Amino acid sequence: MNTTFRSLRNANYRTWAAGALVSNVGTWMQRTAQDWLVLTQLTHHNASAVGTVMALQFGPQMLFLPLSGYAADHYDQRKMLFATQATMGVLALALGMLTITGAVQLWHVYVFAFLFGSAAAFDAPVRQTFVTQLVDEADLPNAVALNSTSFNAARMLGPAVAGLVIASVGTGWAFTLNGLSFVAVLISLTRLRVSALHAQARARRARGSLLEGFRYVGARPDLLTILVMLFLIGTFGLNFPIFISTMAVRVFHADARGYGLLSSIMAVGTVSGALLAAGRKRPSFAALSSGSLIFGLGCTVAAIAPQYWIFAASLVVIGAAALTFTNTSNSLMQLSTEPAMRGRVMALRIGVALGGTPIGAPIVGWVADHPGPRWALGVGAAAGFASALVAVYAVARNFHEPRHDAQP
Repeated sequence: MNTTFRSLRNANYRTWAAGALVSNVGTWMQRTAQDWLVLTQLTHHNASAVGTVMALQFGPQMLFLPLSGYAADHYDQRKMLFATQATMGVLALALGMLTITGAVQLWHVYVFAFLFGSAAAFDAPVRQTFVTQLVDEADLPNAVALNSTSFNAARMLGPAVAGLVIASVGTGWAFTLNGLSFVAVLISLTRLRVSALHAQARARRARGSLLEGFRYVGARPDLLTILVMLFLIGTFGLNFPIFISTMAVRVFHADARGYGLLSSIMAVGTVSGALLAAGRKRPSFAALSSGSLIFGLGCTVAAIAPQYWIFAASLVVIGAAALTFTNTSNSLMQLSTEPAMRGRVMALRIGVALGGTPIGAPIVGWVADHPGPRWALGVGAAAGFASALVAVYAVARNFHEPRHDAQP
């Protein structure tokens, strides 16, 4: 237990984690409410529209490369987090007001998805690398894993609460509560002990530094392999809003509570995977490749599940595998990257993992609309198996573990 939660001994990390947990619950409430709003209120079960929302929300991760990574490596990360978190809070409140008043239209959701995604594009690499200022280098894998635990613990609560809120008072209040949840993060940022932060080497501003992250990764076969695997699963596999919503509504004919429950059940698996990762001293390529394979197997079982509860059980496996894969890729890339380059490398990682959504989500949404939701899950299964094959190929070509020799 002490090993699993060792980062919580650090006062700054405890403060940050507490604020992040509250905000994460709100984030999952908004994601659930947004998909439900588009699928059942603004369209007639149109999965392609959900895919378009996902494309607009995650597309900025790639669109703003390499600016987002440059900002993370060059500017004050604490101040950047304050700005991005406040922006996302205001956007959530605005969408909530539009929905509560009945004025919301589909194009409004598209616009807010893009604006929210743009703020998140600059927030994500800073948030993921800011943890290096909160804990020692030795505790970094544990802190990364606990961040994922918090995010996915909120995933158990957020969708279920969103389902209750939607059923009782309406979709708009889920957006409003998310907007208010960002206050917790802003308070935690103001209460950090600045003197206790671990100062990290900042990159020097020089000509060509915007593209330096691409050159750095291009010279690292280990990082390139991880990015290819991330692209496959991130583009075609991590489309859970489409998978879960279409299976819930069109296959199992569930209501808002049943839909929210499925998302919460999936989070049981992701939290389990996160806690296992937190207990490991070092991430490994073996965990990364096994996560890909199990993800593919889980999606296969989900695609052929004949009953709601069998489908729900398969989501636990998918969640654990997805978390193992994404969390391991995060730790491997951070630990093997020089501190002054981490922001740009992590921005590239996030851009590849989420920036492929504008390609994959509309395709998966179209498959869900036409051949059917089960076939869409088949696409996710194929992505997991393809990623595992990339790992096999890398090992066959004398792949070496990512080095953990980055100096603080």
